[in-house]
Amino acid sequence: MMNDAVTRTPTAGLALKVMEHPEEDRLCGKWRVVCGLYSFNSRDIFTWRLVKTIIMGQVLSLLICGTAVSCQYLTDAKVETPMLQSFLNYALLLLIYTTILSTRKGDGNILQILKTKWWKYLVMGLADVEANYAVVKAYQFTNLTSIQLLDCFVIPVLMLLSWLFLKTRYRLVHFVAVTVCLLGVGAMVGADILAGRVQGSTSDVVLGDGLVLLSAALYAVSNMCQEHTVKNLSRVEFLGMMGLFGTVISGIQLAVLETHAVAAITWSLYISMLFAGYALCMFALYSFMPVVVKMTSATAVNLSLLTADLFSLFCGLFLFHYKFSALYIISFVVITVGFVIFNGIPTYLALPDDPAEESVDHRTESSSDRLLGPHRDAQSTEAVTAVSAL
Repeated sequence: MMNDAVTRTPTAGLALKVMEHPEEDRLCGKWRVVCGLYSFNSRDIFTWRLVKTIIMGQVLSLLICGTAVSCQYLTDAKVETPMLQSFLNYALLLLIYTTILSTRKGDGNILQILKTKWWKYLVMGLADVEANYAVVKAYQFTNLTSIQLLDCFVIPVLMLLSWLFLKTRYRLVHFVAVTVCLLGVGAMVGADILAGRVQGSTSDVVLGDGLVLLSAALYAVSNMCQEHTVKNLSRVEFLGMMGLFGTVISGIQLAVLETHAVAAITWSLYISMLFAGYALCMFALYSFMPVVVKMTSATAVNLSLLTADLFSLFCGLFLFHYKFSALYIISFVVITVGFVIFNGIPTYLALPDDPAEESVDHRTESSSDRLLGPHRDAQSTEAVTAVSAL
């Protein structure tokens, strides 16, 4: 009689199947989580939040494009003062955000922050200043193609640092998304090669490439610190400390390295406007970037910034008469698709297990297993209900 009931009731059959193969069900569910498909639903992925993230990421890319165009015009005017340009940006951050920190009371006051965390922000500021300097210096020794390719090194380094220090855990789909974005960068570089647009020097390629890799690693450190600060403390604290230490470090480096270059500048309204445009774009980039990082992650932001070179190329078509290639459009689409894939499936944090409450088997269970908990509980409840109905 019971066999007939099971045959007639699909839910009961599902319940017995779950009870008979619990290990197989658990492993299948675990792989769905690892791959990022445990709850795949297009309506949950293509949301207004994702659209905002894409738009905000492209705004950041446009700001970087603005700095690149300003730098190109300054270079054409025989003005090569990268540290002065960085100093102006840090000085603006100091003027705005460090001043705000100075007016706060309690633990949020700048003096209290410096007493407890000064060395952390010193490391962060040093990494950011030297990253900016190293990548600009690299143009003197290697070409643009190498810089575009090697600069992507920031993404795997940042993912590794996030894994180790921020306890961020990625699924298989995130690595696929990063690969897609890098393929887009490859298409862009291929278009440059086909168009014969090889800029920069080749006087010491090994040194130049090394500077790019060093810059990427330092950017990764700075971006990881930024993500930790804006998500756990505040955006104003991050920008205020970056302005303070960035101004001091870049100011010292400016005095040591670029005194003669600054003195040789023939100042005019045109040159002043270029410096002002660069500084304002960088200030807006630094001010806006923490907002996007808090919404997503530093890795996601760096993926969106891969389109910055494309925006610079599009501007170069009109301003510097670059040769157009359909690969630029393909590259933009591919990078955008990779960015959407990366942000469509959320990452998760590795939470420490509590040995006092869990058995040995549960202590070795991964975060992916814990994410499956509600799903397994729902199935178990359905199974118990079905069997009880028999």
